[in-house]
Amino acid sequence: MWFKIINKEIIKNNLIQIIALTELKIKLRLRFKFSLVLNYINPLITIIIPLIIMGAFFKFNEKFGPWTQVNYFIFMFMAYNIILLRGTVDQFLAQIYLEKYWKTLTALMIAPFNRINLLFGVFISQLIVISIPFTVFLILCYIVYPISVITVIIVLIIYFLIALIFSGIGILIGVFVITNENILVILRFLFNLMFWFSCIVYPFEVFPEVVQNLISLNPLYYIFDFLRVVWIENDFIYSINNHKMSFVLLILSAIFIPILSVIIFNEIYKKFGISGY
Repeated sequence: MWFKIINKEIIKNNLIQIIALTELKIKLRLRFKFSLVLNYINPLITIIIPLIIMGAFFKFNEKFGPWTQVNYFIFMFMAYNIILLRGTVDQFLAQIYLEKYWKTLTALMIAPFNRINLLFGVFISQLIVISIPFTVFLILCYIVYPISVITVIIVLIIYFLIALIFSGIGILIGVFVITNENILVILRFLFNLMFWFSCIVYPFEVFPEVVQNLISLNPLYYIFDFLRVVWIENDFIYSINNHKMSFVLLILSAIFIPILSVIIFNEIYKKFGISGY
């Protein structure tokens, strides 16, 4: 009996913390409307140039792997949404920077506050803030290359898992905002390198063999590739059978990266504490 009551209280307190953080983050983002609009426009600029370049390439080569001049729009529209989700990493860093700047970080760290709630609070707020442009580009994908309703639902679940992965990466890098900003610079550089060398805007087959070998070592490439092939193949079981490693990597990353990031966050903070300012 007591166990059930305690469980209900714990769940209630965690939900209150997550909702409070989500509301705070959304209100802060809406205060800076120009910055918010730029966050929608920048990914759009990022995909326009590759669309123009690849449009020229397709005149000389009808296919690059599974990608043709028609379904390449799916590739790029999904890139836009992935870049929006990637903003979750930056939001974690911004959140911790602000707390550090306002000198409220110590209070946050010593409060009875579960770090996993920070992860979900920023995660949910980012999903809400990007929901309109995200939905627009999802609809554009459907107009250009219609698929079954089941596949659309599966694609949304995969997007959700990718957002969780980004949240875990965000909180992992974010701890170095607190403890060691020199390491932060290195980690941000490595993450950006991984992200942009994951075939986010250009198909794998466009790159020379040397670069392909490097991309093959990048786990983000397999995760993003799986999202896209699920759409164009429009058969989830078939996609799993043909891309087993990508599917397993997606599931394992979505489960373990957020959990491990919170554990590592706590351990590093305990060891080094707050530095700077």
